[in-house]
Amino acid sequence: MIQQPINRKGITLIELLVALVIAGIVIAGIYRLFITQTRAYTVQDQVAEVQQNARSAMEILLRDLRLAGCDDDNLNSPFTITNPVVYPVGANSVRVNYERSYFDAPTNSVVYENHDVTYWLNGQNLTRTWTFTDSKGFFQPPLQDIILQNVNINLIQDLFTYGVDGTEGLSETQDGMMDDQNGNGLIDNGDWVTAGNVGSRRVIAVRVDLEANPTLVNTDLQAVSPRRLTSAVTLRNQCLIR
Repeated sequence: MIQQPINRKGITLIELLVALVIAGIVIAGIYRLFITQTRAYTVQDQVAEVQQNARSAMEILLRDLRLAGCDDDNLNSPFTITNPVVYPVGANSVRVNYERSYFDAPTNSVVYENHDVTYWLNGQNLTRTWTFTDSKGFFQPPLQDIILQNVNINLIQDLFTYGVDGTEGLSETQDGMMDDQNGNGLIDNGDWVTAGNVGSRRVIAVRVDLEANPTLVNTDLQAVSPRRLTSAVTLRNQCLIR
């Protein structure tokens, strides 16, 4: 009788244990990579969000600053912007005043509006307070909007600093140009003055140093530095006035 060969196909218990250990190591590595990538995505998403929010807030703020002092000077307008158009209220607040107009089709007339806008820090929130009166007799009560959260209040310098025209206490005439405060022949960081040092001089430019922190949704964000934007805007309705 011919003896059939024994079928030895299969794995032993030791081989199975080795395979399970290797599979466990591979799965643990993949899981760790997944967690790391998830954390990195969360951090980058929060950083991108705070950057975008800071840019949006800066654009809104600069839009109002560019309009500061705008006066229609039309005989039909009941408004005249006579007060200082940029009020250095404090280190972290600024107030602007300007006039706008639009054509009202139903009445076939031009409507004039006197806008009063204040930006200020309410805790860590950059807040915009806006009110206006129009030539039809409508008065808009103050409206408050938070345009940026988690503003870093530990700024190295003030949120708002100012470029001024005319040296206070001296006979220098206002020429519509920002004064060289440090006398080095250049307009640089040393020429911006704080709100408390503006005095009676005319403000013709504003620099905004806006710094915000990402929302701390996890501990990884504690190592992320604040996002900072700096913009300087010339108040064209002021610097062209002689």
